[in-house]
Amino acid sequence: MPIVTHIVTDKHVGKRLDIYIGHYEPHVSRNRIQTLIRDGLALVQGRSEKPGYKVKLGEGISIDLPEKKVHAVLPEPIALSVIYEDRQLIILNKPPGIVVHPAPGNFTGTLVNALLYHYGSLPSAGPPGVERERAGIVHRLDKDTSGVLAIARTIGALRSLSAQFKNRSVRKRYLALVAGVIKKGSDTIDVALGRHVRERKKISIHTNKAREAVTLYRVRERFKQATLVEVEIKTGRTHQIRVHMAHIGHPVLGDRVYGGARAVTIGQQPLQRQMLHAASLSLFHPETGHPMTFSAPPPPDMAEVIERLRTPMQLC
Repeated sequence: MPIVTHIVTDKHVGKRLDIYIGHYEPHVSRNRIQTLIRDGLALVQGRSEKPGYKVKLGEGISIDLPEKKVHAVLPEPIALSVIYEDRQLIILNKPPGIVVHPAPGNFTGTLVNALLYHYGSLPSAGPPGVERERAGIVHRLDKDTSGVLAIARTIGALRSLSAQFKNRSVRKRYLALVAGVIKKGSDTIDVALGRHVRERKKISIHTNKAREAVTLYRVRERFKQATLVEVEIKTGRTHQIRVHMAHIGHPVLGDRVYGGARAVTIGQQPLQRQMLHAASLSLFHPETGHPMTFSAPPPPDMAEVIERLRTPMQLC
């Protein structure tokens, strides 16, 4: 791709260099733009600057944007657990351990690879070039989170479901096993979240770009050193439940990223994943407008942990 040069006008004076470049390259992620700047592929008057450099009037910003390697997203015969399907949508019970859509490090074995095998082409709201990577996806669950997931089969369903998630008319309820005994019967966690100021792969309350995040929880069952809670999220921020529960001192059991040492074992037995399950999803049918609710029980590994906690020695 040829090097492109933009001249800073009055409209953009004082903007961060990475934000300035993002204005002209809207389909390139900010993280990738910052990497380009640090690698010397985006220069100010021929010199390297930091991503936070404030551009000045008349400066020439040259951008050498390498072609992004396109990975073929191929159908794969991966089994799907279908709760419901019709002409407009598919409701799945996602097992733990499977990534929803392809990304660096996970271009095979994803839910999208399975969807392409079982359903062929599905609509996408992704930018040009990644249509197959986002086939039918309107929301997602973390790799190690299980539960109910909605997939759009038509462009009309994609638009309807996307709008429902955006205007928060979709109701999402989770079950989570958390460390420690929660004394309150229920509560609301209203703490804004964003990328951690230093550890960019983590979400945190310590951020330079906070976004509203609201989590409601209700205690379902108390054990000796853990609590089963029902959680409803009013916003859909990345890792929201995991970060919010850790913030109040009750991290999700098995969460190695946000939970710390006290959350990764029960007794002497290590947990292989976070004990978080999307138990139900309520939405309006994209064609008829009828309200629908879909649910799925916790998968065997989580159900086994709950039963172990229910033994007399573990109960409060």
